[in-house]
Amino acid sequence: MTTDGLDALHAQPHADEPHDEGFRGRLNWLRAGVLGANDGIVSTAGIVVGVAGATTDRTSIFIAGVAGLAAGALSMATGEYVSVSTQRDSELALLEKERRELRDEPEEELEELAGIYVGKGLTEDLALQVAQQLTAHDALGAHAEAELGIDPDDITNPWSAAFASMVAFTLGALLPLLTIMLVGAGARVVVTVLAVAVALAVTGWSSARLSFGPPGRAVVRNVAGGTIAMVVTYGIGSLVGTQV
Repeated sequence: MTTDGLDALHAQPHADEPHDEGFRGRLNWLRAGVLGANDGIVSTAGIVVGVAGATTDRTSIFIAGVAGLAAGALSMATGEYVSVSTQRDSELALLEKERRELRDEPEEELEELAGIYVGKGLTEDLALQVAQQLTAHDALGAHAEAELGIDPDDITNPWSAAFASMVAFTLGALLPLLTIMLVGAGARVVVTVLAVAVALAVTGWSSARLSFGPPGRAVVRNVAGGTIAMVVTYGIGSLVGTQV
């Protein structure tokens, strides 16, 4: 291998760039947590504001809010568990297939890995040397990452995903529920709407930062969407409360 090739392979990442293993997974978890909290805020706010449009009875609002929180949190947990379980099963099946191919067709797999690096710009000789060294160090890891985009040591746990989604949704849902319960009847809807708008601005900004996108538009979209949801549900609640 040439000196330039070795230097390129062993070059240290910049201090301000997160290249450590598992960073992508942690980033996805953070983004999922923010989005789960956002869902909890919007859905629960819509429920309690809608019920508040129909009645000023604190008990009715509380029961509806708690029911919405519980149903939403369990729905999020179930959906995340099913989704991640399906993804995990697929990843494990692909890894098992890769193990069989490495055992039964090692030369073909080596050529395939080298071909991938040629496609990324390495010369054929350098690509073959890189493939050989990576295969000698960790055959399954090297081939799974290059061919499948899977890290065998970082397979997602569906139970962890389900629990994280449930907790994130619950924490988000508590904001509108506690706000509307602690504020007097005359101002509870207005204060709840304002509190939710601030919280949605924070989650919109956070999701944009985690996605390396422009925060301004994300904040506007988030706040506008949540506000529209509360206005619609309050209108429906007021209409139903008048008619019943």
